[in-house]
Amino acid sequence: MEDNRRSWTNVALTALPAAIWGSTYAVTQQWLPPGRPLFAATVRALPVGLLMLLWLRRLPRGDWWWRSLVLGSLNIGLFYALLFVAAYRLPSGLGATLVATAPMVTMGVSWLLLDQRPARVSGAAGLVGLVGVALLVLQNGLDKPLDPVGLGAGLLAVVLSSCGFVLTRKWAPTVDVVTMTSWQLVAGGLVLLPIGLVVEGAPPALDLPAAGALAYLGLLGSGVAYVLWFRGLAILGPTSASIIGLVNPVVGVLLGVALLGEPFGPVHLVAMVLVIGSVLAAQEPVRARFSRRARSAGERASTRRHTPALPSGAPAGKAVAWPPTPTTPSTSSSSGSDRAVSTSPGASRSAACACSASTADSWAASAPTGAASPRR
Repeated sequence: MEDNRRSWTNVALTALPAAIWGSTYAVTQQWLPPGRPLFAATVRALPVGLLMLLWLRRLPRGDWWWRSLVLGSLNIGLFYALLFVAAYRLPSGLGATLVATAPMVTMGVSWLLLDQRPARVSGAAGLVGLVGVALLVLQNGLDKPLDPVGLGAGLLAVVLSSCGFVLTRKWAPTVDVVTMTSWQLVAGGLVLLPIGLVVEGAPPALDLPAAGALAYLGLLGSGVAYVLWFRGLAILGPTSASIIGLVNPVVGVLLGVALLGEPFGPVHLVAMVLVIGSVLAAQEPVRARFSRRARSAGERASTRRHTPALPSGAPAGKAVAWPPTPTTPSTSSSSGSDRAVSTSPGASRSAACACSASTADSWAASAPTGAASPRR
């Protein structure tokens, strides 16, 4: 019971960053300056990463210089840049659906890099979650035509982030998760900084609500969220953590309804049930319960196959020896009395003894000539 509670606590802590990231859309629409996604992404990653690094005062060593750069680029820098390209060029619902393919891509990358074949329950949960997200975000149709560049950018962002998740698990850093997160945030922010300056130019002026929104996205949306997310990757594994990430569009839709007045109908409710169900089904406690039930059912089926059936002619309510012992046909009258004694529930002990003596005399009389008689 204690292990079960601990497992669900880990799931809840890993779902929290996905929920925080789901609020990014509403916060951006409400308070951030329009048309500056790369600036927003850079401010989300670099300042909080530098603050964490100054507080911890611990720099990478050896291979972790280039590993931090690779992970920071895959998980944060290049992922944000490509994701914003897709957001500008693709319908918003299709962009969210592309992100929902991350669990399936992560399962494939884990199979290739970690030799971890995904469980059938996880694969089914990923597919159901993808269907749920598609129903959830495509319910209102596409608000712009498809664009091949945006489609490619969205798919590449999913592949790169999935590779980053799996490599984070594969390289298994020996430092604590907060230190490792600070290295990745700084590396990702440094990758984004020149791209944002070239594409968008100088930073825009910020009012107080915009500064508060960036502080929220930086401190909670990057600092706290990525610490919890990388912790979940280390404990739950890339596959389970990536499926938990499907909570992101659910929270986004709910906040869109609450803050932006977006519509909500029965199809949205069904889609949310599918998504939440797939997230729960992919977690270890549920998978373990399914495995126990399947194993128990298999054992019962095996027991039924290997248990012999009673003879078809056996009278009901009477004990019958099984398998039946072969009987030797005999013409003596003693065999008939033996059967009568053995099947009669009221036969006396003396009758049984007399029957046994008669049977012994019959065997002695029928023995071959010259055979030694049994010693009495």
